[in-house]
Parts: sequence; structure tokens; C-alpha cells
Amino acid sequence: MRWRKSHPVNVDEENPYWMSFSDIMSALLVIFILASVILILQLMERQKDFDQKVSLLEKAEQVRRTILEEAEDKLRQRGIKVEISENHTVLRVPNELLGFDTGEYDLQPRYEPTAREIGEVLNQVISRDDRIDYLDTIFIEGHTDNRPFNGFMGKGNWGLSTFRAISLWQFWSTALPDGQRLNRLHNKDGDPLFSVSGYGETRPVSDQQVTEEDFRVNRRIDIRFTIRRPASADYDGIRDLLGGSAQ
Repeated sequence: MRWRKSHPVNVDEENPYWMSFSDIMSALLVIFILASVILILQLMERQKDFDQKVSLLEKAEQVRRTILEEAEDKLRQRGIKVEISENHTVLRVPNELLGFDTGEYDLQPRYEPTAREIGEVLNQVISRDDRIDYLDTIFIEGHTDNRPFNGFMGKGNWGLSTFRAISLWQFWSTALPDGQRLNRLHNKDGDPLFSVSGYGETRPVSDQQVTEEDFRVNRRIDIRFTIRRPASADYDGIRDLLGGSAQ
């Protein structure tokens, strides 16, 4: 009886499709790894972009705070007492510094030197370095107390507060030297930096208006500084990609 020498059987020979399946799985794994790496890199890039925007926003907040604190300090050195709001966004100018009489909106000549000094200081602290690049708009806001006023053809306190703000702005636009006039200033988009508005009695400093002191603190001009912020679409896109973590 003759014995044949047996040869080991190659699995791949018995399963010709096994190698193809293994190759496919290996290829898919490589693709998955590459896709994961790309996604991670994209997330890192978006996170970096988000961090840069947050850093710019923090810088803008600091610039605003510095402008307000320097303005307050310089004016106090000149004997002009102004206040900074609690959230460091507003320089508050009490009415006694500008002398608007009851129901009047014209800036009286005896108060013009004080108004001029306020404008000069604002120009100094805003124009320094690159601070203006971080600002969007500076609002000159007029405010009154809550006692009714029936002038301005029924516009009342709204009209009175607005015209007082306009009066101060027009004075700054003509009384300051050419190189210091605030109407020459523009934000980074090329828009005028200053704007004017009136709020009447709707935004009081003191909600309780009973005493003369209560009325006094509400009659004022606020100079509100708003800073440049990233567009909301930038925030939304980053937040979506990060799964809602950038809120």
C-alpha cells in the first residue's frame, strides 16, 4: 500500500474571498482613522478660532474699562466729578455739570467750559493707541426724571432728553479744535463713532423718585461705550461644531 505525502492546505486557497474581506476591513479602518484625525484637526482649528474671538472680546472689555477709568481720573483732576456705572459701560455726567434748566435743552454759556473739558478728555482717552479699533459706538444719552413735561409738541421728556443730548453733541462738534473734534472719529467699519439718543425718564438711576436728590441723580447725560463683538453667526457656527459647548 502506497502512502502519499500530504501537503498542508492553505486557508486562503480554500477561502479565496477571505483575503479580499480582510483587505476591505483594513482599508475601512484606515479611512476611519484618517477621518477621525481630520475631524479632530478641524475641531482644534475651530476651537483656536473661538479662543481668539474670546480673547479679542476680553481685550475690548479691558479697553473700555481703561477708557472710562482714565476719563474719570482726568476729569477729577480738573475738578469735574463724573461717575462710572456699576457695569463699567457708562460715564455718567450729572446735570449740574451742564446746567440744563427745567424744561430747557440749550447749553448755557457759563457751563460751556466744563462741557469743553469733558469733550477734550474724551478725545484724549479714546484716541490713544489703537483703542478706537475695539469700539463700536459711543452713545450720548439724555435722561430726565419722571416729572411730566409737556413741551416739544407732545414729545415730553423723550424730546427734552434727546434735545439735551443733541445740544451737547453739537457743542462738541463746533467748540473743540479741529484735531480734537469728536465727529472726526470713526469705528473700524468706517461708521461715525458717536451717536445720540434720548430716553426720557425710562432708565432711571434711582427708581424711587420722591426727594429732590432722587430727581437730581436721574437728570443726567450718559456716555455709553459699546465694544465690537464677533458676529453672532461666528458664535453659532463654532457652537454647532463643538456640540453646543461654546455658549
